[in-house]
Amino acid sequence: MPIPVVRAETFYTPPPPEPADLWKDVPAAERVWRWYEVRMGRRVTPPDDTVEDTYFARINQNRWLADCSCGSAAVVSPTDPRYACTECGWGWCTLIFPTDPAAVEASLMATKPNLRNWWHPDDPANPDQPVVGLPDPGPMASRG
Repeated sequence: MPIPVVRAETFYTPPPPEPADLWKDVPAAERVWRWYEVRMGRRVTPPDDTVEDTYFARINQNRWLADCSCGSAAVVSPTDPRYACTECGWGWCTLIFPTDPAAVEASLMATKPNLRNWWHPDDPANPDQPVVGLPDPGPMASRG
Protein backbone atom coordinates (compact mmCIF):
# COMPACT_ATOMS: atom_id res chain seq x y z
CA MET A 1 0.00 0.00 0.00
CA PRO A 2 1.46 3.40 -0.95
CA ILE A 3 2.31 5.92 1.73
CA PRO A 4 -0.33 8.69 1.59
CA VAL A 5 0.47 12.40 1.32
CA VAL A 6 0.44 13.86 4.82
CA ARG A 7 -2.35 16.26 5.79
CA ALA A 8 -2.75 18.34 8.96
CA GLU A 9 -5.30 15.96 10.49
CA THR A 10 -2.83 13.06 10.36
CA PHE A 11 0.29 15.08 11.22
CA TYR A 12 -0.97 17.06 14.21
CA THR A 13 -2.13 14.45 16.69
CA PRO A 14 -2.38 14.42 20.48
CA PRO A 15 0.70 13.21 22.33
CA PRO A 16 0.72 9.90 24.17
CA PRO A 17 -0.83 8.92 26.53
CA GLU A 18 -3.80 10.95 25.26
CA PRO A 19 -6.33 9.07 23.11
CA ALA A 20 -5.57 9.34 19.39
CA ASP A 21 -9.06 10.68 18.68
CA LEU A 22 -8.92 13.44 21.33
CA TRP A 23 -8.77 16.16 18.65
CA LYS A 24 -11.20 14.52 16.20
CA ASP A 25 -13.61 17.48 16.44
CA VAL A 26 -10.88 20.10 16.01
CA PRO A 27 -10.77 21.50 12.45
CA ALA A 28 -7.58 20.59 10.59
CA ALA A 29 -6.31 24.19 10.40
CA GLU A 30 -6.65 24.59 14.17
CA ARG A 31 -4.86 21.38 15.09
CA VAL A 32 -1.46 22.99 14.52
CA TRP A 33 -2.28 25.40 17.34
CA ARG A 34 -3.09 22.53 19.76
CA TRP A 35 0.00 20.61 18.68
CA TYR A 36 2.25 23.67 18.94
CA GLU A 37 0.96 24.43 22.42
CA VAL A 38 1.67 20.87 23.64
CA ARG A 39 5.07 20.53 21.94
CA MET A 40 6.34 23.97 22.92
CA GLY A 41 4.88 23.88 26.41
CA ARG A 42 3.43 27.36 26.16
CA ARG A 43 -0.02 28.83 25.70
CA VAL A 44 -0.78 30.07 22.18
CA THR A 45 -4.05 31.49 20.99
CA PRO A 46 -5.16 31.33 17.37
CA PRO A 47 -6.10 34.68 15.84
CA ASP A 48 -9.73 35.72 15.78
CA ASP A 49 -9.59 37.63 12.52
CA THR A 50 -9.54 36.54 8.92
CA VAL A 51 -7.19 38.62 6.79
CA GLU A 52 -7.31 39.21 3.04
CA ASP A 53 -4.05 37.34 2.35
CA THR A 54 -4.19 34.16 0.32
CA TYR A 55 -1.48 31.54 0.03
CA PHE A 56 -1.06 28.65 -2.36
CA ALA A 57 -0.82 25.24 -0.70
CA ARG A 58 1.87 22.96 -2.08
CA ILE A 59 3.21 19.48 -1.51
CA ASN A 60 6.75 19.41 -0.15
CA GLN A 61 8.37 16.05 0.55
CA ASN A 62 4.98 14.35 0.84
CA ARG A 63 3.31 16.98 3.07
CA TRP A 64 0.71 19.60 2.20
CA LEU A 65 2.33 22.88 3.28
CA ALA A 66 1.53 26.56 3.50
CA ASP A 67 4.35 29.07 3.73
CA CYS A 68 3.89 32.29 5.70
CA SER A 69 5.38 35.57 4.55
CA CYS A 70 7.40 35.58 7.81
CA GLY A 71 9.31 32.50 6.63
CA SER A 72 7.51 29.93 8.76
CA ALA A 73 5.37 27.10 7.40
CA ALA A 74 2.89 24.50 8.60
CA VAL A 75 1.31 21.29 7.41
CA VAL A 76 -2.19 22.05 6.10
CA SER A 77 -5.16 20.18 4.68
CA PRO A 78 -7.53 20.59 1.74
CA THR A 79 -10.36 19.65 4.15
CA ASP A 80 -9.88 23.02 5.90
CA PRO A 81 -8.34 25.57 3.49
CA ARG A 82 -7.18 28.08 6.10
CA TYR A 83 -3.81 28.93 7.59
CA ALA A 84 -2.76 31.11 10.52
CA CYS A 85 0.91 31.28 11.43
CA THR A 86 1.90 30.06 14.90
CA GLU A 87 5.16 32.04 14.68
CA CYS A 88 4.08 35.57 13.72
CA GLY A 89 0.40 35.20 14.67
CA TRP A 90 -0.89 36.70 11.42
CA GLY A 91 -4.65 36.14 11.00
CA TRP A 92 -6.46 33.39 9.20
CA CYS A 93 -5.51 33.38 5.52
CA THR A 94 -7.30 31.56 2.74
CA LEU A 95 -5.40 28.70 1.13
CA ILE A 96 -5.67 27.88 -2.55
CA PHE A 97 -5.62 24.14 -3.24
CA PRO A 98 -5.98 22.40 -6.59
CA THR A 99 -9.53 21.67 -7.73
CA ASP A 100 -8.97 17.97 -7.09
CA PRO A 101 -6.39 17.46 -4.30
CA ALA A 102 -6.92 13.68 -4.32
CA ALA A 103 -5.98 13.53 -8.02
CA VAL A 104 -2.78 15.50 -7.34
CA GLU A 105 -1.93 13.16 -4.47
CA ALA A 106 -2.65 10.11 -6.66
CA SER A 107 -0.39 11.47 -9.41
CA LEU A 108 2.54 11.44 -6.96
CA MET A 109 2.11 7.89 -5.64
CA ALA A 110 4.67 6.34 -8.02
CA THR A 111 7.35 8.67 -6.62
CA LYS A 112 9.26 8.01 -3.40
CA PRO A 113 7.67 10.02 -0.56
CA ASN A 114 10.74 12.19 0.06
CA LEU A 115 10.70 13.22 -3.61
CA ARG A 116 6.98 14.07 -3.81
CA ASN A 117 6.68 17.77 -4.55
CA TRP A 118 3.92 19.71 -6.26
CA TRP A 119 3.26 23.40 -6.84
CA HIS A 120 0.00 24.98 -7.91
CA PRO A 121 0.41 26.09 -11.54
CA ASP A 122 -0.84 29.61 -10.67
CA ASP A 123 1.54 30.05 -7.71
CA PRO A 124 4.04 32.80 -8.56
CA ALA A 125 6.62 30.93 -6.45
CA ASN A 126 6.24 27.80 -8.61
CA PRO A 127 9.77 27.00 -9.84
CA ASP A 128 8.41 25.01 -12.79
CA GLN A 129 6.72 27.94 -14.56
CA PRO A 130 7.64 28.20 -18.22
CA VAL A 131 9.85 31.08 -19.28
CA VAL A 132 7.94 33.36 -21.65
CA GLY A 133 10.09 35.21 -24.15
CA LEU A 134 13.73 36.12 -23.74
CA PRO A 135 14.85 38.25 -20.82
CA ASP A 136 15.99 41.81 -21.53
CA PRO A 137 19.81 41.62 -21.66
CA GLY A 138 20.11 45.18 -20.30
CA PRO A 139 22.36 48.04 -21.37
CA MET A 140 25.60 46.07 -21.11
CA ALA A 141 24.55 43.85 -24.05
CA SER A 142 24.97 46.69 -26.58
CA ARG A 143 28.69 47.10 -25.82
CA GLY A 144 30.77 45.38 -28.31
